[in-house]
Amino acid sequence: MKSKILLLLLIPVILLASCAKKAEPKAMAKAFTVGLVTDVGGIDDKSFNQGTWEGVKAFADEMKLSVDKDVKYLQSTAEADYLPNLSAFADQKMDLIVAPGFLFNNAMLEAATKYPNQKFLIIDSVVADKDGKNIANVANAVFAANEGSFLAGAAAGLKAKADGKKVVGYVGGMEFPLIQSFQAGFEQGVAAVFPECKILVDYVGNFTDAGKGQALAAKQFGAGAYVIFQVAGGAGNGVIKEAKERQAKADVRWAIGVDKDQYNDGVFADGKSAVLTSMMKRVDNAAKDVATLAMNGKFPGGTVTVYSLANNGVGLPATNPNLSDDIVKQVQGYADQIKAGTLKVAEMPTKK
Repeated sequence: MKSKILLLLLIPVILLASCAKKAEPKAMAKAFTVGLVTDVGGIDDKSFNQGTWEGVKAFADEMKLSVDKDVKYLQSTAEADYLPNLSAFADQKMDLIVAPGFLFNNAMLEAATKYPNQKFLIIDSVVADKDGKNIANVANAVFAANEGSFLAGAAAGLKAKADGKKVVGYVGGMEFPLIQSFQAGFEQGVAAVFPECKILVDYVGNFTDAGKGQALAAKQFGAGAYVIFQVAGGAGNGVIKEAKERQAKADVRWAIGVDKDQYNDGVFADGKSAVLTSMMKRVDNAAKDVATLAMNGKFPGGTVTVYSLANNGVGLPATNPNLSDDIVKQVQGYADQIKAGTLKVAEMPTKK
């Protein structure tokens, strides 16, 4: 009798355990997939593509996803690859497809129209139809590059002034409004702290030719530039290379990095770097933020998110070994003014 009672008591426990095992697979979260399509600069451009990929990987790490399985990338070697690569990921039904850069605008519009149920993110641009209406399945992340570039200009001007120099330079990739907004902020920052300083300006014509980037840097350094702010993607690596080579020969010249902290890219000897500071555009945050929202069912399709100084979307690195404490303090003062709205930074260069 006792054994029968014991058996009856055990039955509910067995049933509960059995139910728990059956319910377990339903409680498991669905894997979330993200595909990044690079522009022609490639995944290791030490700039825009690499920074975006780092954001995707940070998202994967936080969500315990697998790199190469759940998150992956396709490299573009020419603009003609953009649409096929976007389409390839869409055909795989990736949960989110990310494309960094305004050069993707046309391909993104075509892909988003062809795959209306696919979620896309374009970084540093806004995709709209012929009537100017945002596309419902495309999230847009843009940056107040002019604000962060003002700080880079202030740092360059203050460094040049402190060291008795009177010329700085700017090397852009392609002369589009977006890249010109960096130039505009940089010029205003220099003028704010050192009005007498001369600013040299050149454009590479692309974002991939590091050789031409270095040649333009050599030209500007030869004309007296002490600091050059490069906003040229892979081509900008040539500017950093020229600064490194000159510093190695005791000809002290500086480069300012872009998009991510490029201090380590400027190291030439004994941990010394030719990168004065960097204007960080937090493309990694944009990629991670939108991927997280999409995974949580809050994909911001059809909207534009602005990353500025106010929300830490742009700015200089937290540590700047090549800037004095006094320069850092002065630059921070300008950052505070911009955040407070008491200092407005123009988005386009002044016509000269």
